[in-house]
Amino acid sequence: MHDPGASDIVRDISDENEGYAKDHYHEDDKGKGMYWTAQYRDDASLAEMMECDRPPFWADNAEPPDVPHAISPEILAGLAYERMKVPSLKAKLAPAGASKVNLPTWVWLDSSQLEPVSVTATLAVGGFAMSATTTAKPVRLAIRPGTADARTLPAGGTCPVGGGGAIGEPFAAGKADRTPPCGVTYLKSSGDAAYRLQTAVTWDTAWTGTGGAGGDLPDGTYGQPQDVQVREIQSVNR
Repeated sequence: MHDPGASDIVRDISDENEGYAKDHYHEDDKGKGMYWTAQYRDDASLAEMMECDRPPFWADNAEPPDVPHAISPEILAGLAYERMKVPSLKAKLAPAGASKVNLPTWVWLDSSQLEPVSVTATLAVGGFAMSATTTAKPVRLAIRPGTADARTLPAGGTCPVGGGGAIGEPFAAGKADRTPPCGVTYLKSSGDAAYRLQTAVTWDTAWTGTGGAGGDLPDGTYGQPQDVQVREIQSVNR
C-alpha cells in the first residue's frame, strides 16, 4: 500500500535534519545551550497538539525560548493547580447528637483545619530557571440545611473566615443562651428520618511566579454532608 502523504512527511524530516546538520548539531556549543521540543499534557486534545507542532530547536542557556506556547510561569502555575489537593472538610456541630426544634445548632471549623494549601512547580535547566506557586486559601463556609423549614445563621447561610483564621465559634458550656455566629435553627422535627445538612468551604486560589507574574485561578468549593436528626423539645406537665 502507498501513503501519498508519506513522501511529504519524509521530506519534512529530511529538511529538519538538514537544518540541524548545517549547525553541526551544535556540537561545538555543548554546555552553552540545548534543544527544546514540544511536551504535551496527557489529556491534550489533537487540536491542542497541532498548535504546538514546531520541530525541536536550539536555544542558548539562560534565554527563554521566544516562541508561541513556550513554557512560562503561567503554564507552571496551571500545572501546579492541576496537582493541588484541597481537603474536603467536615464541619463540627453542637449538639453532637440530635438537635432540638427552635434551638440553634452551632457550626464551626477550627483554624487548624483551614490552613492554606500551596503547590510549587519549578523548571531549572541550562542556567534557565522559573517557578510558580499556586495557593488556595479558605474564605467562607456555605450552609444548606437540607430543608426549607430552617433558618441559617447568619441569614444568608454564608459564614466568613474570622480574624483568628476560624469559621464560626466552638460551642462551650455557658453559651446555651447565645446565638452562634455560624449555625442553623431547625423549625420542624425530622421525624424518624434526618435532614441532610450540607456545609462546604470555598477556597480562593491565586498564583505568583518568576518576575513578579501572577493572577487568579478558579475557586473551588468542597465539603462533606452530614445527617442531622431534629427532635421536638420534650416538656413535662404537672
